[in-house]
Amino acid sequence: MTLSPHRPLNRRSFLATLSAAGAIAGAQGSRPPNIVFVLTDDQGYGDIARLGNPVVKTPNLDHLHDQSARFTDFHVSPTCAPTRTALLTGRHEFRSGVTHTILERERMSLSATTFAQVLKSAGYATGIFGKWHLGDDEPYQPGQRGFDEVFIHGCGGIGQDYPGTCSDAPGNTYFNPTIRHNGVFERTQGYCTDVFFAEALQWIEARSRSTTPFFSYITTNAPHAPLMCPEEYQRMYKGKGLPEETEKYFGMVTNIDDNVGKLMSRLVDWGLDRNTVLIFMTDNGGTGGVRVFNAGMRGAKGTPYQGGTRVPAFFRWGDKFQPGDRRQLTAHIDIFPTLAELAGARIPEGLQLDGRSLVPLLKDARAPWEDRIVFTHVGRWNTGEAAAAKYLRCSMRTARYSMVSSGGNRGTANKWELYDIQADPGEKTNIAEKHPDVVSRLDAAYDRWWDEILPKLENENAVPPAVAPYKALYWKQYGGGPGVLPRQ
Repeated sequence: MTLSPHRPLNRRSFLATLSAAGAIAGAQGSRPPNIVFVLTDDQGYGDIARLGNPVVKTPNLDHLHDQSARFTDFHVSPTCAPTRTALLTGRHEFRSGVTHTILERERMSLSATTFAQVLKSAGYATGIFGKWHLGDDEPYQPGQRGFDEVFIHGCGGIGQDYPGTCSDAPGNTYFNPTIRHNGVFERTQGYCTDVFFAEALQWIEARSRSTTPFFSYITTNAPHAPLMCPEEYQRMYKGKGLPEETEKYFGMVTNIDDNVGKLMSRLVDWGLDRNTVLIFMTDNGGTGGVRVFNAGMRGAKGTPYQGGTRVPAFFRWGDKFQPGDRRQLTAHIDIFPTLAELAGARIPEGLQLDGRSLVPLLKDARAPWEDRIVFTHVGRWNTGEAAAAKYLRCSMRTARYSMVSSGGNRGTANKWELYDIQADPGEKTNIAEKHPDVVSRLDAAYDRWWDEILPKLENENAVPPAVAPYKALYWKQYGGGPGVLPRQ
């Protein structure tokens, strides 16, 4: 996903926006705000009660919703590693070589600059707690990408294992998971989401006694499958006529909600809430809850339709951000410039971003917001078939239109699907034949974008090592090897 490539944000235009951040920072004291960013995995837009779900229990997220500036047309990539890349770099994930979630194609280019690096250069302490999924071999790890404190599992999910470098600690599970903490594996006690929040809160409490601002990135693997949660959370959904897997899924969501509640409470206890920007987002469209409620959207995770890319995005900062909806077309690529502006941070000379800062909208829901084209491509083509996958499950969004190709044929006026999102948010009526001018304009923009993107796909022919690095490091620390059960 990205906005039109014709107006990248260069250093000069970026620095010109920093005056607003300086005014905000000056209003709240001598130091910029702390930032806590919660990103959940596979939780859809419709998996929050306040957004219309009639079943799920999310009282704390509902409360955060009510206190926040809320982006109601906010989009990410259709799957997890691509979204995380675009968030961290402020650019479409393909520019950093990420076109999949496995097969070496989840590794974020070593040439990419992350917002963690930019925040760190501005004096922030930085920590990540949970899921990384942007490269499990050492040069790609978050400790090399701007994070001081690293408390993560491997691969895309706890216990997952794929050919190549993408793997977790052998035998890992959601309960009592083995976590890599600043390069050393630790065997923890408890349910994974509770473990990640507890570690993050311990780190935040320590930072609360410092004059240094901090950035805490809490990235749960829940509610991603396999669907597992403490029994008491599944019991909350018994007797509602739901399949057992849906009970577990919503139980995982409610467990996340309880942890968000603890986080908000602790920020108050430690006197941090008024000078901390709290952000809540999810990483792709819905999964386990879409059959119950999908906010009227078409599609789910892994599709180029709205249901695959539209997610909740809540931003709270004391009385600095007025609660309420922001209806403008926004996206994950906007996070990098937004956080940098809030922090008063500078970016490296010559670095170009696809996103634009959300600070004007955070301050004023009616601020001017120029229309844009946001590009989405599901990726995940067969290895070696990038060029042939140009029109395979892709889309473009403007404030009014969604244009989608759900197959592999070249998008022409009678191949692209076109929807008027304002009149038809469920993408039910294809109006491509009625608006050939719109189709032609967007198709030409897509051609230009693809030609620019294709040379950036640096991971397509990567050769994996014989042994996954995460496993090798685990065996080095604990003993064992291939075919040997890990010691518990």
